[in-house]
Amino acid sequence: MLLRLRRTTTTTTTTTIFNLRLSVTSPLKPFSTLLLHSSPEPASPLTNSQLKALVLSQYAHGKFTNLLQNAVASPSLLLTACHNLATGLPSSFTLDSVSTHFFSIQEMAAQLATNRFPVESCCVAVSSTKHRGESLVLPNLKLKVLIEGIRMVLEIIYDDRFATFSYGGRVNMGRHTAIRYLKNLVENPSWWFNVSFSHDKFDAGHCNKLCSILEEKINDGALIGLIKRLFESGVVSVELGGCYLGRGFPQECGLISILINIYLMGFDKEIQALRLETNRENPKFVITTNSGVFYKPLKIYAVRYLDEILVITSGTKMLTSDLKHRVVKYLEDNLELKIDRVKTAVHSAVSEKMVFLGMEIQAVTPSVLHPPVSEKAIRARKKYLRQKEVRLLELRNAKERNRKNLGLKIMNHVFKKLKRSNGFKFDFQIEHEVGEIFRSWADEVVQEFLGSLEERWIWHRQLSAGDFLSLNRIRDQLPQELVEAYDNFQEQVDKHLKPVKARKALEEEERKAEEEHEQRYAERTVDDLTKLCIKVDAPIELVRKAVKMAGFTNHMGRPRPIEPLMALDDTDIIRWYAGVGRRWLDFFCCCHNFRSVKIVVSYHLRFSCILTLAEKHDSTKREAIKHYTKDLKVFDVDGTEEVHFPTEREIKMMGDKNLADPKPVDGALTMTLIRLASDEPSYRCVAHFCDRTDTIVYRVHLRKNYLTEKPRDEKRWAAGMDSIHESLDRKCLCLCSDHISELYMGNLTLQDIDCSSFVGVD
Repeated sequence: MLLRLRRTTTTTTTTTIFNLRLSVTSPLKPFSTLLLHSSPEPASPLTNSQLKALVLSQYAHGKFTNLLQNAVASPSLLLTACHNLATGLPSSFTLDSVSTHFFSIQEMAAQLATNRFPVESCCVAVSSTKHRGESLVLPNLKLKVLIEGIRMVLEIIYDDRFATFSYGGRVNMGRHTAIRYLKNLVENPSWWFNVSFSHDKFDAGHCNKLCSILEEKINDGALIGLIKRLFESGVVSVELGGCYLGRGFPQECGLISILINIYLMGFDKEIQALRLETNRENPKFVITTNSGVFYKPLKIYAVRYLDEILVITSGTKMLTSDLKHRVVKYLEDNLELKIDRVKTAVHSAVSEKMVFLGMEIQAVTPSVLHPPVSEKAIRARKKYLRQKEVRLLELRNAKERNRKNLGLKIMNHVFKKLKRSNGFKFDFQIEHEVGEIFRSWADEVVQEFLGSLEERWIWHRQLSAGDFLSLNRIRDQLPQELVEAYDNFQEQVDKHLKPVKARKALEEEERKAEEEHEQRYAERTVDDLTKLCIKVDAPIELVRKAVKMAGFTNHMGRPRPIEPLMALDDTDIIRWYAGVGRRWLDFFCCCHNFRSVKIVVSYHLRFSCILTLAEKHDSTKREAIKHYTKDLKVFDVDGTEEVHFPTEREIKMMGDKNLADPKPVDGALTMTLIRLASDEPSYRCVAHFCDRTDTIVYRVHLRKNYLTEKPRDEKRWAAGMDSIHESLDRKCLCLCSDHISELYMGNLTLQDIDCSSFVGVD
């Protein structure tokens, strides 16, 4: 049965209002000048230096002016925003191609320059088909480009002004960077607290407060008014304390992260002032090494990732409690934010775990993070070294045996030739080749002999012990030339064969190694008594609960098939599992118990995928493993082998090497895309700036409908699993083969596609 599709949103026809060739040939030239003197050269994407020069050229008298008219409205900046939104762009992606296939950048630039951009007409309200809930307002592709352009300008202005402990929404300042700061730079934490915001959206008061903060550096009423219109239309919505920030979902606008950082800049400055005040009240003093006193200076650490705030102190609980009251008072009075005072409580860093950035942190001694080698490991190491010595001895004996046999063959061959003829009669001379072979063998034998103390000792003892020429009564009766020759021979034997100096050097190295080992042991013991570090663990129980709730395992914790995925193709099933597994591995690769996460991915997800494929084809697990192998290999249309799921060897080699901001896996657990059949002509792919029309229609299924738990019950629900808005359930999207693969694998998120361009099914 075929389905008939219809486009539910109308696309705005691109009509040219001003027939101008607008471009920014130099980032220092204002856009208002370009309106009067248009250049025939087409606009091109800006580099980072050109973008920075364009924004800084609008700085005068301590403020930025005319940013909307001269910076955001620049066609080159808008084209750069298009490049930032799109992934895998072809080389032909230019200003003309965007204006031809999508919308006119020149028309958009003219509207922005005259402050006539229609924000409301570029918003699409998506409502749920089953429940009467709050509708979701999404921007179309044109408005997304404008939002990205504003974000780029604000990033140039404010990124250098943010505090060093402000993470999220910044280049190379993601979750893993914040976790690395906690693990490497935080020392001796004693008490900490996590600021918990109540679930509350930004209202008009918060928006006005944000605009007043922006006006401190930006003197552009048109730009600030445009940001207000974005808030009023609902396309930009900030909900502190929610579970969707920084997770790439369609309800999260790309501008939200930097706006939150700007809004909380006052809080960051307050924390810095508290640090300076604490340092003045607790001055440092020098302790001599012989005093035996270990001084722990009072320190205050702070880490903020968007709306998640963690404050750590090395002082008393009373000091930490007073610091918490001052922080909460500032957030409530100055920033007008609602704080959950019950959850914002002071906890012990040693005896209690703190959940921060989706991970569990706790203060432990260095020996917990780097435990000493056990006796069993020491015995295994010694056994391995002995086996290695035996193998080297066997290889050396085999080499000597082969060398002896080869030398005998060469001598036998030469003797036969000499015996059969009156001399050597060859067409070519082999004396040099044979001489080089024997000379190289001799050098190797001498080097091996001089490098072995045992063999040198044996030869020295045989050549110097028990000789009658060492007796004085014999030496007096012998000729002087013979005695001198013997003495010279003994000097050379002692010089080259007596291993006393080498043995002393070896004993000295062993003594130094033992002293260094004892010193490291003493330092490790002192650190265990005087130092505390941060241990970061993945919430493995929460991960196992999420695995169970998503259907990967049964009530006994064993892998099971997932029935809703059987409607997908085999390759899409494997990609869905691979996207979940790879995002889990990327997210928790900085954790101390990363091995437990590896086991979950390598065992539970892998065999759940195998069982799903077996259930789909009515076969057994053994037959599915025989067909797909444990690495879940598939073949494309050309017969090329593809491996999407991480192999067991690849998972074993993974570790803490990634510093990029990972994409959480919560949304992938609750969403599947089911392919539909249609007799209608295909629409354009909904991925940003993808002009392919050979697309396939997919229906979005939010798997939370299959899960019976309540999403707000935090004791029973895995945090963040219910982040995708329910209005996207049962909606249909057109995707090409490349982007559907990227979406399943986790390289694309719902924020990277135009969710407002969905199709309806009759």
